[in-house]
Amino acid sequence: MSRSIGLAHIIRHDDGTSSGVWGIYTLQSAFQPIFAFKEGKLSVAAFEGLIRPFRNGEPQSPMAFFSTCPAADRLHVEALTRTLHLLNAGACLPQEASIFVNFDPSVFTERSVADNALREMRLVLHEAGIDPGRVVCEVTEQRSASQETLHNFVAALRGNGFRIAVDDYGADDSDIHRIKELKPDIVKFDAFWINQLMESGAGFALLTTMVKNFEEQGIRTVFEGIEEGWQLELAEKSGASMVQGFVLARPELAPTSFRVFGKTTPQAVPATAAPTPPVAPHAARPAKAFGRRVAP
Repeated sequence: MSRSIGLAHIIRHDDGTSSGVWGIYTLQSAFQPIFAFKEGKLSVAAFEGLIRPFRNGEPQSPMAFFSTCPAADRLHVEALTRTLHLLNAGACLPQEASIFVNFDPSVFTERSVADNALREMRLVLHEAGIDPGRVVCEVTEQRSASQETLHNFVAALRGNGFRIAVDDYGADDSDIHRIKELKPDIVKFDAFWINQLMESGAGFALLTTMVKNFEEQGIRTVFEGIEEGWQLELAEKSGASMVQGFVLARPELAPTSFRVFGKTTPQAVPATAAPTPPVAPHAARPAKAFGRRVAP
């Protein structure tokens, strides 16, 4: 992959941010904060890069955009989206925050393809002023990727200094055996699956046990899709390392307002007083219950 693949479709803007162009689509980066629990408070620990396509100025769903990309172009489109996220992260995010970016291992069919892509990514990181150690690579096992391909790709990511996150744990092909084989730094739990487990005491007990097992192995956990206050409460009680969702903060297009999170060290808010929208403080919590039937 030549350097032009990752950067030729990039448009620079006067405010320091960048957008991308692919065919009839204009692509923009959005970032959603990921918060860490620490001593009863929530601190912004990371941001996930999310692609936002536009057609004739109108927003389109990411799924619709990716479905129009031929399989032969997928490698180049993914390179473009990651390049966009990293350049924008360097321009508008706190310098101490980690950055989560997505990888589809199935497009890296040969080690040489992965090595070339990652070499170009290092160049982009240098331009953006981002240390590789800040980058967390989210990988999801695709049906088209062999185990050998997946393992070789993860080894290449680690060799370049990146951290590894397994995405959508608990959904489809995700299972404990893959965690044992890949030994990721972070596991992101599938939002729908989390919600199901939180609906009952037995499910929540299972969730808590899994979190504890991962933490004992040095694997941090992220609960995605936290959209209601009761879910945030149970996430904290389960021992989850980090949380992400609309109850805390929605994704924002670059340039974001999130750089303010880096103004104080550490930036922290009460775990039950999330930035968007605020949640009641600890003292005002109702008695614990499972599911949506929480007493007012």
